[in-house]
Order: sequence, then structure tokens, then C-alpha cells
Amino acid sequence: MSFQDLGLSTELLRAVADQGYTEPTPIQQQAIPLILQGRDVMASAQTGTGKTAGFTLPLLQRLIVQGRGQRGVRVLVLTPTRELAAQVGESVQTYGKYLPLRSAIVFGGVKINPQIDKLRKGVDVLIATPGRLLDHVGQRTVDLSQIEILVLDEADRMLDMGFIHDIRKILALVPAKRQTLMFSATFSKDIKKLADTLLDNPALVEVARRNAPADSVSQVVHLVDRQRKSELLSYMIGSRNWQQVLVFTRTKHGANRLAQHLERDGLRSAAIHGNKSQAARTRALADFKRGAVRVLVATDIAARGLDIDQLPHVVNFELPNVPEDYVHRIGRTGRAGYEGEAVSLVCVDEHGLLKDIERLLKREIPRDSIPGYEPDLSIPPEPIQAKRNGSGGGRGGHRSSSSKPKSSASSPKHSPRRASPAPAPKTHRDASSAPKRLRSS
Repeated sequence: MSFQDLGLSTELLRAVADQGYTEPTPIQQQAIPLILQGRDVMASAQTGTGKTAGFTLPLLQRLIVQGRGQRGVRVLVLTPTRELAAQVGESVQTYGKYLPLRSAIVFGGVKINPQIDKLRKGVDVLIATPGRLLDHVGQRTVDLSQIEILVLDEADRMLDMGFIHDIRKILALVPAKRQTLMFSATFSKDIKKLADTLLDNPALVEVARRNAPADSVSQVVHLVDRQRKSELLSYMIGSRNWQQVLVFTRTKHGANRLAQHLERDGLRSAAIHGNKSQAARTRALADFKRGAVRVLVATDIAARGLDIDQLPHVVNFELPNVPEDYVHRIGRTGRAGYEGEAVSLVCVDEHGLLKDIERLLKREIPRDSIPGYEPDLSIPPEPIQAKRNGSGGGRGGHRSSSSKPKSSASSPKHSPRRASPAPAPKTHRDASSAPKRLRSS
């Protein structure tokens, strides 16, 4: 199937062609025709399979078909994080480049006045995080009474981050008669319960087994003592000559400590989390994408919305307390037909979390111990701190789900500068001969 077969307008097909894409992904093949028909849709697919374009393309076409002369915000896309809002906004700009439509992105962490100025000029598509959107509602700088299409992107993450009350406030402000789309990589029982109240006879689209990572991602667990995780990570990056690594921690302070440790070991690193300003987060991500930063250390704020071309390595420095977050973390690699590697450094405190993840995946992740870093079996497990660390854009609390490991990012040095670099493992297959599929942005 080609994009021409989906019934998209000439303007949209031209924009897609400009990006070099020829074949829609499975989620796009199934979701786009349903959205063009005006159906409510509840769609689930693995990360990196093109969910964002799966709703962006058809909603842009529906706006044009349903009336060029209408004024006011007609499409509202809600996202849980600033990074995801920016990604969706980029997708709208990319595929709407030949259409007479205007869009805006609003989220917290930045000054509100430039957002107000843009809203006053008029926008058709608004991408927002819940908290900052309600700030605008409170200041009467946005009117949601003309919304024709409402999109909840990564709705499960919004619930997990405590946005349910904000979402309900927003739902009370949009018309009851509308088209509603829910897109996510996972659908929990809570999400299905929410969908029952929001969607009208929705079409269900699931292109892969729920909560399953992509087959293009190889997974391995390295067992190691909690105090030697930082040392092992530096050794692996240096000895294996990894040049671009996304590393996840559970806490903001842990991310800072780990980034500092890696810097001391000669690895250019940056941390990204909710305590960082939006400008700092944007700068760190841009430096990472262009290769100025070798290691990006992130909390789960980065598990959704980061779209990094051909990212080869994701490392779970600490396992997440929510099993579904593991799927989203490792979904940052192995995207768009490329292969990737997901490595988890697991200490004795995290064996229970590992079992929860494997229960979700319905499979055991291969274990391995690196010579010289075998765990000391006499070390007893320590309680895991019950503190959830994430960040949305704007207001919104965070729900504590389960306990979290306490792990130090400082440890005895084993500098990669003294390791003999080995050729980087081949983690990408050559996709040049295959039809280019459209990713999420």
C-alpha cells in the first residue's frame, strides 16, 4: 500500500513525498482511513511506528474538507510532556506546510506571553499540555468551544502523571459533539475505562501485541552491584565505543549525579529532567542529536516524545517502577526499520521490578554478567524509595505507583579512557533498499 491509496489530499501527499516516505506504517494504514471517515478511534501501537503521523495527516485533511473559512481553534491535541508536544507540533508543521492552516504549541516551563500573542492571532490546531492549557483558559486567552477534533496522545501517561483532573476540566470546555482520538503505545484498564466515557462507538486499532517492544530492539540484563553501576556504564560506553547513548534513571538528582560521573570519566554528558528549564532541555537534546553530547541521562520525562533518528543504544541505569515505562524507554531505539540495543543494569534491589517487567512482556530477558563486574551475592537488597519522578508540561501531580530503588551514581572509577576501544557493534541494518516508512514525526 502507498500513501496515494489512503485518500489523502494532493497537498498532504506532496508534504509526505518531501520527507522521502513512500509506504505508510501498519498503524497509519489502519487508522488514517477511519479518521478520515469521522470515526472515533482508540489506537495502540509500539513506539516508533508512526502514531503521530497516523493522526496528524488525517486531521489536517478533515480541517480542510470541513471548511476553510472557519475561525478559532478546531483541533486540540493534548500531550503529557513538553517534548511530546513539540514533536507533535513539528509533525503538524511538516505535513501541513502546503495547507492554509495555523498551529500553536503551549506548555509550561516557558514564558506565557509569547504563547498568548500567537493565540490572539488565531490558530486552527492547538497542541498543549493540560496544565498550561488551563492557565490559558483561566486568562481567557483561548476558546475551546469550537473544537471539532480532540486528540489524547499517550493518554495512559497522562493518567499515570496525575493529569486526570485537568483532563476532566478540559473535557467540560470542549463540545460534546466532536471526533475523539486516543493514541498510545499501551492501553491499561484505566485507559479503557476513560475511553468508555470519552469515545462514541470507537474503532479499535491494535497493530501489535499490547505492551510489546519492537522486534528490532535486542534486550539484555547485566547483573551488577548497585555501587558499581556507574563504573560499569562508563566501562561499557568506552570499551564498546558507543557514540550515542540514552540512559534512564528514576530520579532527577540521580540523573545529575550520573551525568557528572560520566563527565569525570571523559564522556561528554548532559542530564534532562523536570527541574531543568525548557531552554536547557531543548539545548541538551539538540546537542545530543548532533553528536556534541555523547550520553544523555534522562528521567522518564524523555520516555515519550523523544524522536532521535537511528538511536543505537538505550540503557536502563535503574529499572522503572512502572513496567509499562520500560516499554516506552526502550522504544526510543529500534525505530523506523533500524535495529537497536536496550541494556538494563540490574542490582539485587530491583529483582522484583525485573520480574514485573518480564511478566508484562510475557518473556524472560536474557541475563549476563560482565567479567570483573559480577554481583556480590552476599549483598542484601535494600528498600526502594517510594517516590515517582517524572515531569509534565505545566501543572499536574505525579502518582506514586510503587517503590523505587535507591542507587548511587558515584562509584569507584574505571575510566573508559584507559580501555581499548572496540569497534562499535553493528546495531542498524541497511534500510536503504526497503521502502521508507513514515515515522511519528
